[in-house]
Amino acid sequence: MEPIALKSLSPGMPIVVGGDRVLHVDDDLASAFAPGDSLVVVADPPALLHVPAGERERATAAVDRGVEAFAQLGAVSDQAITAFYVGFADRLADDEVFAPIAAANAADVEEATARGRSTTRLVLSDRMRADMVAGLRSWATMASGRGQVVDTIDHDGWDVDLVRDGLGVVAFVFEGRPNVFADATGVLRSGNAVVFRIGSDALGTARALVEGALAPALAAAGLPPGAVTLLDSASHAAAWAMFSDPRLGLAVARGSGAAVAQLGAIARAAGNPVSLHGTGGAWIVATTAADPDRLEDVVASSLDRKVCNTLNTMVVTADEAPMMISRVLAGLERAAADRGAAPKLHVRDGDQHHVPAHWFGDRVTIRRADGDHVEPRAETISGSELGREWEWEDSPEITLAVADTMTQAVEWFNTQSPRFVASLVSEDTAEHEQFFATVDAPFVGDGFTRWVDGQYALDKPELGLSNWQGGRLFGRPGILSGDSVHTLRMRVHQSDPTIAR
Repeated sequence: MEPIALKSLSPGMPIVVGGDRVLHVDDDLASAFAPGDSLVVVADPPALLHVPAGERERATAAVDRGVEAFAQLGAVSDQAITAFYVGFADRLADDEVFAPIAAANAADVEEATARGRSTTRLVLSDRMRADMVAGLRSWATMASGRGQVVDTIDHDGWDVDLVRDGLGVVAFVFEGRPNVFADATGVLRSGNAVVFRIGSDALGTARALVEGALAPALAAAGLPPGAVTLLDSASHAAAWAMFSDPRLGLAVARGSGAAVAQLGAIARAAGNPVSLHGTGGAWIVATTAADPDRLEDVVASSLDRKVCNTLNTMVVTADEAPMMISRVLAGLERAAADRGAAPKLHVRDGDQHHVPAHWFGDRVTIRRADGDHVEPRAETISGSELGREWEWEDSPEITLAVADTMTQAVEWFNTQSPRFVASLVSEDTAEHEQFFATVDAPFVGDGFTRWVDGQYALDKPELGLSNWQGGRLFGRPGILSGDSVHTLRMRVHQSDPTIAR
């Protein structure tokens, strides 16, 4: 049966979703759809996504460039790729080169602030710039792994090598955070090409980075220009189109949970493998065996800024709860004082009596992305919302709950959290063994949660962190890095030409 091109949509038109459900085209979608446009159908959660022809063409052209570059990268030496990283890092470190990039970022921040958008991850600070340079230099010194023989099977008269090689075109969609721009280029180290779309908040910064540093570094190193391609579009439709291109070797999405889940569904429907980095928020559990000083320090150190591995939910066990909570609150207040702000506490409904009453009566100024808000210092939250992630700006914000036992705390984590980062504060070795065996998380610790970072923990720039919300990952840890994006090829050496089956 030959397919027929979709040229128009009519209001009320039924569209089958997932093979057993139907969505109906609404008036807005029908009127906006034009010949040449595409309709992306998402099964879970069900959605009809309109991709204008121009966005489809931009995405296709970007992937075309990546496919062409990947075909050439096999003949590009590791030394040339090293030269690219060195050149990129040198340009970012050069104040004259960096000045237009900084100006573009300042404009992005100003515009995002005016729209009430969060800027905590958007500002290209001196620290972020230094981390980008350090990350690129670390890739420059790292072995590529391309051509590495990871195993050999010997037979009489012949043998089989398993050889590492590049996976293909890696597509990224990530939030408006400039540092992941440099991290994404890590896939070149293992022989891959990369195509990416950055959040609209940081698009001006991305354009300046490409023009001032990335493109010149590619050219100087002799790499194909499509080895790193920015999908230059502020439209979400461009990302939908890119992830629905079946030529991708891997689709990587970072950002908010709902948007990431939708992108993952689009990529899977096209047959593309995915690596998703969406909902975050770390959990800390403290038992009666916790050292109070350690607990306070761990809380404070886990709240220095809001990122995915920041403490989000704190659970203490009922025995000694008042003492432990006093130290949790002290750590929370320390973190807030370091940021010159007031903290925000959400207490599981029913546990209010464990928290000093004045926390619920005090009204404080909470700094949010859209400005200052006068709110109660503490409020109650339903026991079914312990996994809700708090996206705070300057005022550290956490949920506090009291569990009967560590076992109950682990059950809450396994059923309500995104199954991401779990830490146990306890001086009891047996408790730590039980915790590791029963908590369903890729990242488990005994102290602060902010260690979960590829560059910080593994000395490798990360492409993203994966939670286990959609299940455990096959054959790799939760940190995706450039050298973990590869395939295995088989190569046979036959020493006896007379062998036959």
